[in-house]
Amino acid sequence: MNTYSFLACLPPMVGRASLWLGSGLVLTGCASFNAQPLTEDELRSQVQADHQQLTQDMVPLPATVTLEEAIARAIKYNAVQRLRAMEEALAHNTFEASKFDMLPKLVASAGYRDRSKDLITRSEDFVTGHFSQGNPYISTDKESTLYSLGFSWSLLDFGQSYYAARQNADRALIAEERRRKTLHNLVQDVRTAYWRVAAHQALQASLRGATQSADLALADVRKVESEKLRSPLEPLRYQRQLLENLRLLETIEQELSPARIELAALMGLVPGQAGGAWKVVEPAPGAHQSWLQRPVEDMEALALLRNPDLRESQYGARIAREETKRVLLRMFPGLSFNYALNHSTDSYLINDSWREAGVQISFNLLGLLSVPAQNRLAKAGVALADQKRMATQMAVLSQLHIARLQFANAAHQYERADAIAEVDQRLTQHVDNQVKVEKQTRQDSVAQQTASILSTLRRYQALATLQSAGSRLQATLGLEPVIEGSDKLPLPELTSAVGQALQRWEAGQLQ
Repeated sequence: MNTYSFLACLPPMVGRASLWLGSGLVLTGCASFNAQPLTEDELRSQVQADHQQLTQDMVPLPATVTLEEAIARAIKYNAVQRLRAMEEALAHNTFEASKFDMLPKLVASAGYRDRSKDLITRSEDFVTGHFSQGNPYISTDKESTLYSLGFSWSLLDFGQSYYAARQNADRALIAEERRRKTLHNLVQDVRTAYWRVAAHQALQASLRGATQSADLALADVRKVESEKLRSPLEPLRYQRQLLENLRLLETIEQELSPARIELAALMGLVPGQAGGAWKVVEPAPGAHQSWLQRPVEDMEALALLRNPDLRESQYGARIAREETKRVLLRMFPGLSFNYALNHSTDSYLINDSWREAGVQISFNLLGLLSVPAQNRLAKAGVALADQKRMATQMAVLSQLHIARLQFANAAHQYERADAIAEVDQRLTQHVDNQVKVEKQTRQDSVAQQTASILSTLRRYQALATLQSAGSRLQATLGLEPVIEGSDKLPLPELTSAVGQALQRWEAGQLQ
């Protein structure tokens, strides 16, 4: 039986409203829903739309990329950074929306009523208890509409909304601190990946040349072994040394080759755009003695003021204290005021327009039973938040001392690796000269080239570790590029601002 057949079977006494109500109930009851998986076309179109959204308004990558531009691109285009920015915006919008909950309620309403029969009533005699012998009377129309404009305000709801808005304000500030922390991690990752790309770019030609020389030397040694001109042990030893050198060269290439893709992803590029002929500009290593010479007490004071984790825990403690006030507010009775303007189209009403005003006080007596438990819960939340804040404070101080020590160790290791790489480069030049006058073999040249490449790689690795340690110390101190409106700034202006922030960091300037 379909819906219309069912409606046709209804008694004729049922009015139009009942007909539509019955139809809605039948449609609702008979409706069935099945799981609808996404089709391949829908998935494909969604992927294309997301790709277009991610690459929208993105400035094309130039032929050469500086460290400042790489960080600026990460701030502007990185998907994780965009996500944190949107979360921060959502938290601020939630706070702005929650402030309107403190306003009184002004409700405009209209209601329609339809009866199948007239509302006919009769009276009962209060003394005799018998129904009146008079004719019954009609008191309302079959159809009528009621319009109302009501104003109401509750003191208890206002208090709850007030403290909820204060908590949402702190949650917005927490979202801001989480975005700062994400920015710290992003800058650290960009600096590390950037120097790995610089190492691969600097060593690529040397790796290719050393690999070719090793292949030629390996072919010569195998020829000597096959001709049996020498003892078989000596060619085999040479082969093993050459193969070991080739393995080291291949390992270096495999370690550095993904760096371009990593840096491109951090800058917001899709993996397909990681290729191309773009290169990085190798900047100066930068000074680091200024931070090592700064008193630790000054750095501790700065970290306790600006560290995002500590700030987040402080806001969390303030939210817990506001929750305690909300719990205490529930112990008070609710006091509400209301005022309304009403108008009805019922023709039987003599006064079809009227005003209503009222005051109401209410108190949930059984709710008093849960107040002690709620109060203990709120106080426990405050104690937990305070303990978390103190634990975070100790953790931040420990992180500061560890980060400073790691930064000092990384600076020492870089100086040592730089000296070794310089010595190996001079050795390589001398060995190449000896090979030309046939005082050294080609195998010796390959071994020295491999050692020089390896020491140069370790120099770049030590430099990347130094940059990462510096970024970690910077994050612990809560020093990030402070750029107003970084998401909306044009890329050149953002790059310039990042460069100035990096210069202040290299100069050891505290904000």
